Amino acid sequence: MSEPPSSSSKEAIARLREFGYGFDDSGVLRKVDPVTGELGTEPYQFKISESHAENKEHYEKLANQIPEIIYELLELNGLKRTYIPLNMPIERATFVFTQPQPLLQSKKLLVLIHGSGFVLAGQWARKLIINNSLDHGTQLPYIKRAQELGYDILVTNTNDTERFIKNKYIPIKGVSDPLSHAAYVWEHIIMPSNPESVAIVAHSYGASVTKYLTEKYIDFFKEKVFAIALTDGIIGYPPASCKEYIKDVACNWASSREPLDTNLRKEDCSDDYRCVSAGHPEHEWSSYSAMESIFNYFEEKYEKRVRAQKATSQ
Repeated sequence: MSEPPSSSSKEAIARLREFGYGFDDSGVLRKVDPVTGELGTEPYQFKISESHAENKEHYEKLANQIPEIIYELLELNGLKRTYIPLNMPIERATFVFTQPQPLLQSKKLLVLIHGSGFVLAGQWARKLIINNSLDHGTQLPYIKRAQELGYDILVTNTNDTERFIKNKYIPIKGVSDPLSHAAYVWEHIIMPSNPESVAIVAHSYGASVTKYLTEKYIDFFKEKVFAIALTDGIIGYPPASCKEYIKDVACNWASSREPLDTNLRKEDCSDDYRCVSAGHPEHEWSSYSAMESIFNYFEEKYEKRVRAQKATSQ
């Protein structure tokens, strides 16, 4: 980043206005009408000059305002920040969002893990946020559905690994990369909260993060994590200790032109966990387009888990 991001939603909204944009009541990014000063109907326009570098720089500066706006929306929907590493000064720490805060013995816990790059907590795809709407590109639809279904929620923030201090970016000690961030969250927030049952949605590189967590905490996963939904993410070839478990709980909703839930697994595939169509050919759309199917999958897996537990206790 060439400049520090906004430090509050209010500042981010003001900066968006400076760029001539704002989100309307439907969560769509619209141009500000230069005559009235109000939001109009024109959508975001990438090309502002004949220079691709200038267009790209404008896009990145605009996109840098999105995180704080999303954070406020998460808080308006009942989630609260937990700063990590624990006991680190806030200005040098990162954070995740949970509901409730703190987590404690969740009956059902949903963990959301985004992909790599510039997306931060609450985001699946900046491209969709900017060009389509907040519902298309953020995790808010997942959060609202999870709340309806009685889940507690944890939203990870694995790309938030540094802080702008004294005019330079400094790595955050102990959580300076996505894997160490995820492991810290697992060891210091999720596992101590002793959830009864856990489901995970992981987009793109989030699948690699999930594979890392599974291998590192395999006993916890086998006992607690009843379903893993990947959206266009690849676990690859897990070790023997995890292979049968992942085959049982994981499903990948892959980008495809085939209708939603079409089986994409070929008989000769060696990584034989379930793989179905996300119902859209573009990578960025996979989380949004597969959501209904993912929650149906979770409900089926959870009911199966409950039945098994009842049978065991009798």
